[in-house]
Amino acid sequence: MEVAVLTKEGKESGRKAKLADDLFGIKPNDHAVYLDVKQHLAKVRQGTSKAQERGDVSRTTKKFFRQKGTGNARVGSLRSPIQRGGGTVFGPRPRTYGFKLNKKTKALARKSVLSQRMADQKLQVVEKLDFDKPSTKDFVNMLGALGIEAKKSLIVLGDVNKSVYLSSRNFKGSSVVTAYELNTYSLMNAHHVVLAEDALEKLETVLRK
Repeated sequence: MEVAVLTKEGKESGRKAKLADDLFGIKPNDHAVYLDVKQHLAKVRQGTSKAQERGDVSRTTKKFFRQKGTGNARVGSLRSPIQRGGGTVFGPRPRTYGFKLNKKTKALARKSVLSQRMADQKLQVVEKLDFDKPSTKDFVNMLGALGIEAKKSLIVLGDVNKSVYLSSRNFKGSSVVTAYELNTYSLMNAHHVVLAEDALEKLETVLRK
């Protein structure tokens, strides 16, 4: 399929970019998208919760009361969970919530979202993005020219571009990533996707690994 290449001013450049059907025109796989987003959110969880268990509680080892003659049950340790101030039973421990997901499944998820954005006409291809110097104003004007200033957007570059990144940093409605950093969560979190023309080839390389 082909899509018109736009300029930073939002006008057609007169050229068209060819998008591979196996990357931008497949039937979306919702389950693959769900798994990839779930893995991303699981990996960013801290997992640092920790309760004091029996071995973590610092209490005296002196016998609580004499063994016989009180009518009470025998007490071996004040660290026991049944004692007030004792350790917690089966409390949370530091852990990693992440899980393994196959590369092909992750690639399928990204292709599914890109295809859905393409079908919904929420994907644009723009000529190489660059600014003479970092400028939030110029960045916002570019989004306005593309008609997505009021929408949550994701800008995908071919390579790291410091001026574009710094220009977008103060604008909370948009984020900038390279083709190699693109993930399903970022795509799902954006209402509109803007691909730099030089990012297309690299994106195809990443998604076909």
